[in-house]
Amino acid sequence: TSATVSEAERFWRICQAIGDIAFAYAYSTDLDCMQDTLKSSPAENKAMKHASFVGVSTTTVFYLLCGCVGYAAFREHAPGDLLSGSGFDHPVWLLNVANVCMAIHLIGAYQVFAQPIFSLVESSCRQRWPEVKFVTMDHQITIPFLGGTSFQVNWFRVVWRSAYVAVTTVFATVLPFFNVLLALIGAASFWPLTVYFPIEMYIARAKVLKFSFSWMCLQALSLVCLLVSLVAAAGSVAGLIQSLKTYRPFKNEV
Repeated sequence: TSATVSEAERFWRICQAIGDIAFAYAYSTDLDCMQDTLKSSPAENKAMKHASFVGVSTTTVFYLLCGCVGYAAFREHAPGDLLSGSGFDHPVWLLNVANVCMAIHLIGAYQVFAQPIFSLVESSCRQRWPEVKFVTMDHQITIPFLGGTSFQVNWFRVVWRSAYVAVTTVFATVLPFFNVLLALIGAASFWPLTVYFPIEMYIARAKVLKFSFSWMCLQALSLVCLLVSLVAAAGSVAGLIQSLKTYRPFKNEV
């Protein structure tokens, strides 16, 4: 079956896979939000370094296993979703457990990655319309039969976040190129957010001298990652064009 995949298509798929990998590591936008929730003992930066090391190591091992096992089993025809596209449907209980774990993972990931967008929109609206109670006021709601337990609800936050989730869900359903879009987003966000800005901030904060050995190494790393992002973006665009040839709305393509 490998003969049905041309060398050009294999190359673009490799580039697209690089974009998928880049998306898995584009988590730097959430580091500040996470660090703000940590206690001061031990120091936040030390805790985040340890958490980042454990998280990146676990992610690397997990994705390497998925990629290597998938390629060993299916070669160029490895499906984007090993659970639903591999053709295996037994044992049913194991697949169901795996799908439940995947759903929990994606729901949590959606919440984490959406928080910066939620925070930006809500803070901007509060600053622009400080007199509108619908935007700024929190309402206390008491839960009956729980001993007077109550919580705060902001109706603007409820409406806006629900609308955001609904729109993104419809958009994802209409354009169901999951792996291609994932790779494109990863390629677009990896270099600027995960590499360029952190490196430039470190250079400014540590006062690294221009054209010193450390400065040149950091710039070389940034350049290599930029090239990786460009290659991944090219592969993602090629995959998107290929997917559009057989595109049917509301039909998932992994």
